[in-house]
Amino acid sequence: MRSRGWSCTGLAAILVVLATPIGAAAQSQRTEHTYRLDDAAERVPASLEDLSWMVGSWSGEAFGDRFEEVWNPPSAGSMVGMFKLLSDDQVAFYELMLIVAEEGSLSLKVKHFHGDFTAWEDKEDYVTFRLVKIEEEAVYFSGLTFHRISDDEIHAYLALKNEDKTWEEKLTYHRLN
Repeated sequence: MRSRGWSCTGLAAILVVLATPIGAAAQSQRTEHTYRLDDAAERVPASLEDLSWMVGSWSGEAFGDRFEEVWNPPSAGSMVGMFKLLSDDQVAFYELMLIVAEEGSLSLKVKHFHGDFTAWEDKEDYVTFRLVKIEEEAVYFSGLTFHRISDDEIHAYLALKNEDKTWEEKLTYHRLN
């Protein structure tokens, strides 16, 4: 499969827009599988232990290429993850991810890096996805959903937007260990 020719800077701008909550209701549907948190003050109760099914090493397909992702177990109020998108056996981009317990809820914070490990965002900046809702087999952050299909498979859905439309990108995860 071929990459869709994503510009790393363009994708970063799309992610920043999608992670920004707007509107007045607690949540609204953004795409078929994603929601947005419309009221940032309304926090959904959750703990890091609710996400223990994400812990481990994963690989899969996204953006027409393959990826690797690793999540460490919860400790000290956070879970740390790493994502690497590979295109033609070259690194297209990296993400360092942090799920943190805050205000009795969870937030996913993501910092993006080009293949040469230069940051997309400014030094102090990152993209934040706040928790919208949580179920036994799924976690819904604003614009990003993880759904456990089995102990060895997860489907993630990322809402993306350009000037003309909003769409959903599916990521399929397979457990490595």
